[in-house]
Amino acid sequence: MTYRIYGSELSPYSVKVRSFFRYKNLDHEWIPRSPAVQAEFQKYAKLPLVPLVVTPEGEGIQDSTPILERFEASHPEPSVTPADPALAFVSALLEEYGDEWGNKWMFHYRWRYQPDAWSTAERIAQQMMGAQGTLAVAQARAAVAERMMGRLGFVGSNAATEPLIEASFAKALGLIEAHLASRPYLLGGRPAMADFGLWAQLYEAATDPTPGAMMREAAPNVMAWVQRMLSPRTEGDFETLGDLAPTLTPLLSREVGALFLPWSAANAAAIARGDNSFSMSLGGAAWTQEPQKYHARSLAEIRRKYMEAKDTLGLEAILRESGCLDFLS
Repeated sequence: MTYRIYGSELSPYSVKVRSFFRYKNLDHEWIPRSPAVQAEFQKYAKLPLVPLVVTPEGEGIQDSTPILERFEASHPEPSVTPADPALAFVSALLEEYGDEWGNKWMFHYRWRYQPDAWSTAERIAQQMMGAQGTLAVAQARAAVAERMMGRLGFVGSNAATEPLIEASFAKALGLIEAHLASRPYLLGGRPAMADFGLWAQLYEAATDPTPGAMMREAAPNVMAWVQRMLSPRTEGDFETLGDLAPTLTPLLSREVGALFLPWSAANAAAIARGDNSFSMSLGGAAWTQEPQKYHARSLAEIRRKYMEAKDTLGLEAILRESGCLDFLS
């Protein structure tokens, strides 16, 4: 009953799934993707993306959030879903924020600055070409860096949006630092879906020179959480939404409601119109990028989850206060 996780230490969605399997105590083998395992990877993968989970029955599963939701349903203990539906929805919303907006921080810093780009390209090249010697690694490193630095626009990173992305990272880091001052995980004494989504992006950022230095200097609570989430464990119960609200609402308000959801709605609208790009005012600044097709589907899913939970006591109040509500209806 051993699961196989094909992934990469440099893929936030891969380490997200691995951390979840560790918490659930699911027997698994971590298999770094490389040419040596490419044939087996292709046998099970529908898309050329990690992570790929292969079940003992030979089924291949991809896409980190559906993977977590599937195994949460089949292996409910220890649970990552609060019993309170309102808190469970907030957790899902924060996971989505991490997956889609937090990825902008990580990808921007990783490929915008040369020390970060070379550091990451070196690690990717070692994983993919290490068995072929130093020359192969050096050639691969240069090719990876050139290709990935040219893909910054994929997450909306460009000269105009760079200040907003970097300001968002610094702001979110401070808000999460304050929130984690009195608890080991985002929603209390045990990890939730929110933790896995946000942590994965910040874990990757912590391994890169520029954002890693910022995190070590300004966010010791976040850095402790980053280490804790490598092999998370239950240390207590989930807190109530009311107890979490004093430090959680600012994150929802200043980041999720002010930046992520407005961007997400505009992105989805651009795809619905068939536009090749979209422009908007975001956080008082101009934002222009090509739409991200996958995210329109994930926004539809978070809106579906909201419709299921919307009548839950306390949920509308915190979503309205934080400016999230209008984008979810």
